[in-house]
Amino acid sequence: MSTQVVKTAQSPHPLAWIVGIAVILFSVAGFAAIMGWIPTSIGGAGNLEADKSVKKSAQAVTPKTKTPPTQVASNAPASTKCSTCGVIESVREIAEKGEGSGLGAAGGAVVGGLLGHQVGGGTGKQIATVVGAVGGAVAGNEVEKRVKATKSYDITVRLDDGSTRVINEANPPSWRNGDRVKIVDGAIRAI
Repeated sequence: MSTQVVKTAQSPHPLAWIVGIAVILFSVAGFAAIMGWIPTSIGGAGNLEADKSVKKSAQAVTPKTKTPPTQVASNAPASTKCSTCGVIESVREIAEKGEGSGLGAAGGAVVGGLLGHQVGGGTGKQIATVVGAVGGAVAGNEVEKRVKATKSYDITVRLDDGSTRVINEANPPSWRNGDRVKIVDGAIRAI
């Protein structure tokens, strides 16, 4: 007498469903953040424009009165004009997007395929695996580009002689608009 064992399709444990849904939601949120679909709260150039408009409105309100120039005798020697001194006019962040080498896409495809394989059964499992692999490849490639992206900062200095110089720095500068500085060997220094 032969006994035949019949396997019945068993639904995954409810905790597995919760983890799967959480991973998918986290992935979608991460992908949306990487693609720039979710706004960030990091201040940017918009704040600089607001500061400029506030300063202009304050200048417009302040009455301008002319006072006659006064001359004061002094024993101090006449100061020489600094040709490399000036005022910070603007600080601008330059973002350079990285390039994908394929490693991010390959890794994303593997992870997406593994996650997709956990969903459904039969033909649905195969479709979910393929969709997960494709989605993972796209997301992995974008993540790799974001990781390889670089930032630099262009600092515009209006010199005392009226000319401007733009200095590029790799690290976020501590300078703000209106700071009095001196350019020494292509680097900005405090006066």
